[in-house]
Amino acid sequence: MKRTLSMLLILALALALAGCGGGGDKDVSGKYSVSDTGEAVINDRGCAEALTTAAEDNYRVFYEIFVGSFSDSDGDGTGDLRGIINRLDYLNDGSDGDGLSLGVEGIWLSPIFTSGSYHKYDCNDYYEIDPEFGTMDDLRELVEKCHERNVKVILDLVINHTGPRNPWFTAFCDAHRSGDTSDKYYDFYTYYTEGDTPPAGRTFYKIPGTSDYYEGNFSSEMPELNYDNEAVRQAVLDVAKYYLDLGVDGFRFDAAKYIYYNDNVQSGEFWVWYMDELRAIKPDIYTVAEVWDSDGVTDAYFPALNCFNFTASQSEGQFAAAAKGGDVNRLTSYVDSYLERVTALNGDAMMVPFIANHDTDRAAGYLPPATGRMQMAANLYILSSGSPFIYYGEELGACGSRGGSNTDANRRLRMEWGDGDTVQDPEGSTYKADGRVEATAAEQLKDGDSLLSYYKKLIMIRKANPAIARGDYTALAFTGTKLGGFVSEYEGATVAVLHNTTSDPITVDLATVTDVAFTTINASIGQGEAKLEGTTLTLDAQTSVVLGTNQG
Repeated sequence: MKRTLSMLLILALALALAGCGGGGDKDVSGKYSVSDTGEAVINDRGCAEALTTAAEDNYRVFYEIFVGSFSDSDGDGTGDLRGIINRLDYLNDGSDGDGLSLGVEGIWLSPIFTSGSYHKYDCNDYYEIDPEFGTMDDLRELVEKCHERNVKVILDLVINHTGPRNPWFTAFCDAHRSGDTSDKYYDFYTYYTEGDTPPAGRTFYKIPGTSDYYEGNFSSEMPELNYDNEAVRQAVLDVAKYYLDLGVDGFRFDAAKYIYYNDNVQSGEFWVWYMDELRAIKPDIYTVAEVWDSDGVTDAYFPALNCFNFTASQSEGQFAAAAKGGDVNRLTSYVDSYLERVTALNGDAMMVPFIANHDTDRAAGYLPPATGRMQMAANLYILSSGSPFIYYGEELGACGSRGGSNTDANRRLRMEWGDGDTVQDPEGSTYKADGRVEATAAEQLKDGDSLLSYYKKLIMIRKANPAIARGDYTALAFTGTKLGGFVSEYEGATVAVLHNTTSDPITVDLATVTDVAFTTINASIGQGEAKLEGTTLTLDAQTSVVLGTNQG
């Protein structure tokens, strides 16, 4: 008989929190049970703090929202900020551990400023919310309501380039047409003059009515700012300060490596300066950069800020390879060396993992939930070090890919709410209307065995074991088996996280890879079960486990 949603989540909560404690010889057994009415009960011996284990730090599960495709509040077919406000109880209802909401701890909003495109990555005014999305008051309300739930909000800040109708660019073009080199905007964007040799490998477009050409490597609609100009640096600093003062918690920086095109050293130096200025304003600011390149390139940016980990993402990345039944030891060895390298560059650095975002094909296309591979990929990157990012709809198993149409709009399709939400697909999408998800959000909310319910449980397990994300990471070097994992120690608590992504049960002797005596199963999640007898662990196929010690 299929379990009901409430019972599944209650049992998940009891399992996830059974090992809470945090140090010493505190007795943490028997703290959670299920009452006759089906409610989770905290027993007399305490540990209530485990229900609010999300620390006041940046080791959070974030949720990327492509605003125009998420939820429509006014019936015009376009998602908006008010739509997100209306869906906050789906994302995080403010009650840690009740299992009713997804439980994310941060949201990343795609660009929300005025723009001529559906995607808004060509900003025309950094100080105005695009009317399609709402108002500045809507943003303030969203931030306030998120903060009431201990959810951080970061904005997608695109400062490598602007839109063509940005007043800065308009003034730049006017100054070139008039030949007024004393105008403050004359050097606001990078350009070259006819007869000069343009920089190699870069794309330029003529400024109408002049003999000058502005740089636009992404598009003629995306002119690139000149960061050798101190006025430009001050202008983008003022933009960030404005939104930090409004209450946002930080930013995702688009196209971070293109500040100085093909010059990672100069671009990296810019971000060191910029982040020093921003941290002076808000010391706990959350920032992450899009540096879509190899780890060797992202190293140039880690002295300033964290970067998304593209090596481990997408269909050919480390997470997908392991989730498809690959050797988990390769993944954990990679993460171990990655963390060692980036923390040497910046003591506050952390891993920012994901499997898909708005610029990639959706993960359900190459990790079908029906095979258990999506669930295993989620285990691998959410039950890991750092701050993972879920792409909206991933928790439903949403599909979407460029395909033969070669359009990113197919990766940014409407959220399948299934409850009458009027949000529509973005401009330019051609993806089939049927079969995008096996079940809508409304249907999955009622199904205790749905992928959505799986993600809820997974996030609860992560919250109940803070050491997973925050601790000192040490890969466990298993040999002769694809089962793998890591040990993580944080503030006196030590956990081990192990994964079996294969199609068969695997038994290992933990004593061969660690001296830590793990005595408890804090949680397990997947297609099967975990069994610990002394130092011998048996982990069923496509299943992950969190182990604890008597010390936490």
